[in-house]
Amino acid sequence: MEPKNIIFIATRNRGKLREISDLLQGEGYLLHSLIDYPHIPSVDEAGETLEENARKKALEVAKATGHITLADDSSLEIEALGGGPGVRSARFLGEKTSDRDRNSRILELMRGYRGGERKARFRCVIAIARPDGTCCLVHGECQGNIAEHPRGSGGFGYDPIFYLPSYEKTMAEIEPELKNRVSHRGRAIEEAKEILREITQSDPYGCQRAAQPGSDPPED
Repeated sequence: MEPKNIIFIATRNRGKLREISDLLQGEGYLLHSLIDYPHIPSVDEAGETLEENARKKALEVAKATGHITLADDSSLEIEALGGGPGVRSARFLGEKTSDRDRNSRILELMRGYRGGERKARFRCVIAIARPDGTCCLVHGECQGNIAEHPRGSGGFGYDPIFYLPSYEKTMAEIEPELKNRVSHRGRAIEEAKEILREITQSDPYGCQRAAQPGSDPPED
């Protein structure tokens, strides 16, 4: 496969890598990730926004590998908690805290809230960067509620406590194929596919939708 069709996924999270790989299946890319390259240092995700973190990861890994890189940053945003845990979702209670402990703490914080008071959303920002410093951003969002109790064994992260009213199931209970269609990451990847096609097919030497290095894509 030609080098331009190698896509680097800037993550060591196996659950996230599995989802992204499934979503890009059939696109004809050879996917690599940081799991296979332990010598590449982790990127500090201390940004104040998802956009900042995703862009930084994508740009740094693209520079380190010499390949087109896709990076995402995602958040759980709960209305009753003022949008928290938000950009700190992956590091809520500390980087070494288990998903189970994070979910338990969220449910503790949500005690006393009922019905519409438990509104929440998953949000995802994906950055696609090239070694020359151009970077495009796309977004995805999924609305739901915080469940009363963890349910389901699928997915990862906050999936067991994120309830989808339309399906009467948590994100951890629905089939992977459905999750890939309705999730925040699935929706963002659909947008990302168009940009990847531009770069690897129509415009292998330049990201047409990036006005300048590090910029957001223009509105359609």
